[in-house]
Amino acid sequence: MRKVWIFVIVAFSLMIFLVFTFFFLLLAALLLSNPDVEVSGVGNVAVISLSGEIVGDRDADFFGSGAVSSQSLVRLIDGVGSDRSIKAVIIEVNSPGGSAVASEEIANAVKQLDKPVVAVIREYGTSGAYWVASSADRVFASRVSLTGSIGVTAAYLQFGGLLERYNVSYERMVAGKYKDMGSPYRELTDEERFRFQRELDLVHGEFIRAVAENRQLDEARVRELATGELFLGSEAVALALVDEIGGRQEASKYLESKLNVPVSLVEYRQRRSFFDSLGEVLGRGSFNVGRGIGHEISRQGGFRVVT
Repeated sequence: MRKVWIFVIVAFSLMIFLVFTFFFLLLAALLLSNPDVEVSGVGNVAVISLSGEIVGDRDADFFGSGAVSSQSLVRLIDGVGSDRSIKAVIIEVNSPGGSAVASEEIANAVKQLDKPVVAVIREYGTSGAYWVASSADRVFASRVSLTGSIGVTAAYLQFGGLLERYNVSYERMVAGKYKDMGSPYRELTDEERFRFQRELDLVHGEFIRAVAENRQLDEARVRELATGELFLGSEAVALALVDEIGGRQEASKYLESKLNVPVSLVEYRQRRSFFDSLGEVLGRGSFNVGRGIGHEISRQGGFRVVT
């Protein structure tokens, strides 16, 4: 009996040793490889996807899905910029926009690339996503894609009336006159509403100036178009917001003529971690059910400005 127990202990110890050795080797392999970039195939033109709502930090919305983090995308763009085998970049856009700050961060990273950059707008590239697309050297779009929407919006929930209805009071204690502007527990004053609108107008102005500079258009002309209106790709070409009708194939032909070499596309994407996959799976299920009011309340502390 004693020999049996010794055998069991030795076998168990060996199993533990093998498991730890496996995870150690796996960790070493991950550290030695690029932890951020996943490359699919071999080619001289990188295709980077901008798909979904543009947010500043993916971790800030862990249980959400269908969003692209500016931090992750900027790292990806920087990685492509330092890859000597890549001669040009195609940004494939399929996004309604999102955070104004995050959109500007991605647009700036695109402009800093020392390689030809082409944006291809698929179904839609509006608001902040159009801001990014406009920063490319040339913009293609499907004839029936949605583009433009050069505008800024901000919104918040306000249920002071609901609290009053159920005899719940809001005790306001702040150090700083405007510290609780945008609180859902009370209405905005006229002065606060004016200040918020002023901030939105300033962001709108930055958006307009960026598009005018990127597209080499007169700022007054862009301001006329910056009503938040959507344009079909065919309309956007006529308005000089887009250069040509087309998709990935037309963009490849354009780059071949510009580079004077055959073009071979290679997909560059952000490497998905275990937590990214887990967050997406959970986000598709029960967590989205209770996202409405509670999700918006959790964002309070001021308006969320989106393009």
